[in-house]
Amino acid sequence: MGLTSVFLEVENKNVFILGTGEVATRRANRFLDKGANVILAGTDMADELKEKGAILKPLENLEELVEWSDIVITASGDEELSKYIASISKDKLLNRSEKPEEGNLIVPTSFLIDDIEISIFTNGKSPLMAKELRKRIQATIKKEDLLEIKLQDYTRTLLKEKLDNQKDRKEILYKILNDSQIQNLLKNDKLDDAKKLADSIIKDL
Repeated sequence: MGLTSVFLEVENKNVFILGTGEVATRRANRFLDKGANVILAGTDMADELKEKGAILKPLENLEELVEWSDIVITASGDEELSKYIASISKDKLLNRSEKPEEGNLIVPTSFLIDDIEISIFTNGKSPLMAKELRKRIQATIKKEDLLEIKLQDYTRTLLKEKLDNQKDRKEILYKILNDSQIQNLLKNDKLDDAKKLADSIIKDL
C-alpha cells in the first residue's frame, strides 16, 4: 500500500457512512467534530450523532448518497453491501473500516493532548497495539511540553515581525527552546514569565 499520513480539511465536506454501529459512530463523531456534513445509512443512530447534526437514512437510494458525498466510509457488517458501495465509489475518497487495504483513505486512531493531535496507524496489523502506543505517548508528553508549544507559537509570531530570514528565526527559536531559565519557568507553570524572558531575548537582537 502506497500510503502516507496527511491532514485533510473536511469542514463542509459531505461524508456518507454505510452503517450505524460502534465503528460508524466513532467515524461520524470524528468528522462531525471537524465541521463535516454527515449522513449515515442504517436502521438507527446514536443520540449523540443526532445532537451534532448527523442525518440517518434508510438502506435505500444508496447510489444517490454516494454521488452526494466527498468521502465514503463503509462500516457495516454486510460484506456484500459494503463491497457494492466500494465498487461505485471509484472517484471518491473511500475508507473501508473492515478492509482498509481496499480503500484509499485511512482513518487512524487519533487523539488530542491540548494543541497536539497525534495519529497512530499500524498498517492494519494491530489496532490493539495502536491503543497501547497511545497510552505510552500520553504518559510521555509533559505539561511543560505543551507550554513550550504555546511559547514557541508566541515567539514565532514576534520573530516574523522582526526577522525576514527563516534560518535566523530558527536559531532564536532553538535558543529559547534550550534556555534553562525558560525551561524552569515552564516546569513551574509560569508561561507568562517565560514569554517575558523570551521577549527580552528577542529585544536584544
